[in-house]
Amino acid sequence: MAHERTERNGAQLVLDTLLAEGVHTVFGYPGGAIMPLYDALFGHALRHVLVRHEAAAAFAAGGFARASGSVGVCIATSGPGATNLVTGIADAMMDSVPLVAITGQVRSNLMGTDAFQEADVVAITHAITKRNFVVRDVNELRATLHAAFRCARGPRPGPVLVDIPSDVLKAISSEGADERVGGSLGLPVASEAAIAACIELLRGARRPVAIVGGGARSSNAIDSYREFCRRVRLPHTATINGLGCGAPGDPLFLGMLGMHGWKAANLAVAGADLVLAFGIRFDDRITGPPNRFATNAKIVHADIDASEFGKTVRIDVELHGDLQATLAALNRALEGVTIPRFDRWANEVADFGGPLPRDRGDRERLSATDVLDALFAALPDDAIVTTDVGQHQMWSAQRARPSHARNFITSAGLGSMGFGFPAGIGATFAANGRTVVAIVGDGGFQMSLPELATVRRYNVPVKILLIDNRNLGMVRQWQQLFYDRRYSATNLSDNPDFCAIARAYGVEASSVDHTSNLAEAMRHFLAHSSAMLLHCACYPEENVWPMVPTDAAMHEAIEAAG
Repeated sequence: MAHERTERNGAQLVLDTLLAEGVHTVFGYPGGAIMPLYDALFGHALRHVLVRHEAAAAFAAGGFARASGSVGVCIATSGPGATNLVTGIADAMMDSVPLVAITGQVRSNLMGTDAFQEADVVAITHAITKRNFVVRDVNELRATLHAAFRCARGPRPGPVLVDIPSDVLKAISSEGADERVGGSLGLPVASEAAIAACIELLRGARRPVAIVGGGARSSNAIDSYREFCRRVRLPHTATINGLGCGAPGDPLFLGMLGMHGWKAANLAVAGADLVLAFGIRFDDRITGPPNRFATNAKIVHADIDASEFGKTVRIDVELHGDLQATLAALNRALEGVTIPRFDRWANEVADFGGPLPRDRGDRERLSATDVLDALFAALPDDAIVTTDVGQHQMWSAQRARPSHARNFITSAGLGSMGFGFPAGIGATFAANGRTVVAIVGDGGFQMSLPELATVRRYNVPVKILLIDNRNLGMVRQWQQLFYDRRYSATNLSDNPDFCAIARAYGVEASSVDHTSNLAEAMRHFLAHSSAMLLHCACYPEENVWPMVPTDAAMHEAIEAAG
């Protein structure tokens, strides 16, 4: 049927397309070249969240995407506005997070002239986006944005940038009413032969281990992965992005794998005769030297991105396909097939573990690990946790037992400080009333402090748990262990009064510095109905254990200094 033709300018078309794509919340910061879009936003139904720095817009959009499974959207102006998005875009690329960044650009006739606030953001982001576009014709705007969303969603999710000159945002288009989004890209399917080969290896195994990563979250394969683990009853572990993929309380879950992973997880993989890897990248933080990773094991790798096969470690069976479909096919193939029981192996790897090593001063001084143990013991099962980067990130990943993989959100691949707080803000907009706690360190929090204003303006009920050890703790730990205690540029003993700063922004805050006050402080913190900062003044020299040194194999972790 014929569609009514109405005149719309480019900025209005952008907003129409976002609504057509199901977007209801965007994060951004205005400026000159993007001003026509902000004019169209005035009074619009789309909810725009004004952050206080463009980097926070990208991190918040990433937090929203990770928590919701939907595409996150951030908006910035040309030049410095666009370049300030770069770290958040790179973070999304490393962790396969669906993100669309919309940037303004100088007028088309000025592009390439070094005009005021001009930056070639398409060239700048070439290596950290799945794809990027510059739109030079208003009549191509909607189709380009729809293509950007399709690309961001998959097959392997990631960030896409759309750069729009200000004259294109102002230009009039007389295209017909927008059609709904085009179909999603087709997903590859693992071959029957590869599925059969995997089953055959499993039937012959005696010491199998499964590793799950962020790919299970991206492909909504959580239920199928849990069904696989239930059917096979084999020990299983997770990368930091795979936490929450296994069933809550599963006794065969060995904890996080990797440089600061649980001892049982690392030793089980080292001793395995079969490793089943689902949606992981085999990055250096879980493999150590690739030629020393799982040296006695056959390796099956299931992933949607064929470029990951053999990139780091040798692979014996490649399951190239959508992980949800691959796991469903494996579960079907297991019906009627006799798989040996792995009870003896499961008991053996359980004995590999033991409690996490402790490292603190005297018992009266507040320990960061005690704080985090108290937090995770008190959190509701459906709570969402975001973290910044550093020691508190690793302590949190060791202790977290999220009920779903979308409930633990961290900058894993890029490891970007300043991520945790704005990601928590973004996650709160996707949380549907659930508790959201942003765990931050004193270093990373000071990279995003102004977002307290965002929290106040929009009454974002995010809880901020600040681990303040007056150091850049992870760097300090490495300097202690590997640089003869030459503590260069890691001392933060001149930290400000964080509670006073929070209150100046209108955010409730309290502080705890003694173990005797911790339980009551945590209770009040989690019971508070709106945003709150809990400042925890912690023992400054506590280290993260276990720790695998650089170039050591994953079974060669150290558990104490010296």
